Amino acid sequence: MAHSLDILAPVSGNVIELSSVSDPVFSQKMMGDGFGIKPTNGEIHAPVSGTVTLIAKTKHAIGITTDDGAEILVHLGIDTVSLDGLPFDLKIKIHDEVTAGQLIGNMNLKLIQAADKDTTVMVIITNTDDYLKSITVKTGETVGGQIAATATSKAYAENTDPTESDNYQQLAAAIIKNVGGSENIDSVIHCITRLRFYLKNDRLPDDNAIRKLDGIINIARASGQYQVVIGSKVTEIYNAVLEKLGPSFNNTPTATLDDKNKKTIFEKIKDSFNTFIGVLTGSMIPIIGLLGGSGIMKGILGALTGYGILDKASGTYLLFSSIADSLYYFLPIILGFTAAKKLGSNPITIAVVGSVLTYPSLIAASDNSIQLTVLRIPTHIMSYSSSVFPIILAAWVGSYLEKWLKKIIPSLIRSIFLPIIEVIILSLLIYVGVGPIVLSLSQFLSHGIESIYFVNPALTGFLVSGLYQVAVVFGLHWAIIPIVVNDLAISGHSYLNAMISVTMVAQGAAAMAVALKTRDKKYRDLSWAATISAFCGVTEPAIYGITLRYKRIFFLSNIGSAIGGLLTGIFKVDAYALSGSLIGFPAFINPSLGVTSNLLGYVVAHITTLVITFVMVMIWGYQAEDNANPIVS
Repeated sequence: MAHSLDILAPVSGNVIELSSVSDPVFSQKMMGDGFGIKPTNGEIHAPVSGTVTLIAKTKHAIGITTDDGAEILVHLGIDTVSLDGLPFDLKIKIHDEVTAGQLIGNMNLKLIQAADKDTTVMVIITNTDDYLKSITVKTGETVGGQIAATATSKAYAENTDPTESDNYQQLAAAIIKNVGGSENIDSVIHCITRLRFYLKNDRLPDDNAIRKLDGIINIARASGQYQVVIGSKVTEIYNAVLEKLGPSFNNTPTATLDDKNKKTIFEKIKDSFNTFIGVLTGSMIPIIGLLGGSGIMKGILGALTGYGILDKASGTYLLFSSIADSLYYFLPIILGFTAAKKLGSNPITIAVVGSVLTYPSLIAASDNSIQLTVLRIPTHIMSYSSSVFPIILAAWVGSYLEKWLKKIIPSLIRSIFLPIIEVIILSLLIYVGVGPIVLSLSQFLSHGIESIYFVNPALTGFLVSGLYQVAVVFGLHWAIIPIVVNDLAISGHSYLNAMISVTMVAQGAAAMAVALKTRDKKYRDLSWAATISAFCGVTEPAIYGITLRYKRIFFLSNIGSAIGGLLTGIFKVDAYALSGSLIGFPAFINPSLGVTSNLLGYVVAHITTLVITFVMVMIWGYQAEDNANPIVS
């Protein structure tokens, strides 16, 4: 069920669609969506409850912000700014709290008409892009203070299937209750499979009660978070939790100045690192699947061209190669959008900044090593196509820049000028300022990993693969994934991704062994689902539903991972796209050379990992009677 806001008619008269208003600024919705009223009475009523945030000097415009974040503009007449406030008598001032329907002033219709001005009153939601999902306008005659339109908020829009929605609501309510109630929740985020709560008191949750809920795989505590492992329905449950918490819930971690001062330097660094991990998680999760799919396609194309089945000059290759490469090439645009949503800046604006970073003429200048002067500052234009960190930096700076610009740009012109000013500043920041530094650091990071790898590939693989799924448990793997993406973007390949890939197979093999040994139907079904998920590259269901539930299984699966990592190092297995596990084998086909010994190394390392892990868990890892007394990590 979506959250809705009733907007009352500020004056009596004839309600019309905004497109029928005679001023194109309003009719073309440049200021935002809403409606108009041709007034028959001069009494002005507050259309919503909230805080008065704007009163124009000439009194022709009133701004009210609601508790749930809607920014409502009441514009009294068209071109009435030239009347210097004479027709308007307002009974409110900025910062006043008003109630929907409250009489807040009068407008002299005869005086406006005598000045040959249009008396139409416009009611606009000026933050339409951020707030509004849809609006329904009740056209026709109305009385001031009656409902003229109903707006639906984006923030609380949700799956409308009644059966699923009810189930989500019930589960969300039970989760909130058992983590200590809404008053114990500081904030909540989610990743691919888990709700991640930041709690005020982490001793209050009832772990056993949450585990017993239908639809919950397991719980975990890591990175200062109380994590509820759900699986593929996590987004729906997350939305239901937000709706249960209500529009007044401020979903950002809070800390008083005293709390911050009491923290040690180590705790502050840890908090900053957790915040950084959270940003990376929220930015990368929406595109991980698509990056993996693109990688598989690149591998298949490499195999087809390598065997001479497909000609690189053909239209078929050109089209499918474009599909496979486009996400990587335009990564700053897509990542800018997702990072902005996570950081609270405008996703469209940051995506436009990403498009500036991938603009063909600038990329051509970078390819030709052209030295340009920007605002009299000598600037060496660099190509940011496929880059990761510069656009995340832009999204982070943008989250603060937007707030500052909103304070200095009047709301009447904000929707037009704020975005383009922000794009200009952020583009200059990257191209002229810190962008080259960040990109150079990214390249250094990529080459640094490769250098460490070649000191002892086998030992590096053994350690990285053996510890990677431990990092997943603590949520630290999201600091590694962007390194892999960056490595692929800079070098076109990633040895690190090959090391990660075998760990997915190990988790799947362990879950498969449990599926074959358990006598509990529910646990067997869960184990098979976790097996398929891990072999497709997502290990959280296997970890939290199966392997971590029994410490020795998790331990044995990590031994299997370490052995697989050792083999990837010995054979120098390389990955050419962000994909892995069994389903991701095409990512190990060299796009330039086709099928080579690299794919053979992939097969040996992954199949060996699967067999060794499976056998170890079958012999030592799990007994059927373990279901009665699970050892929860």
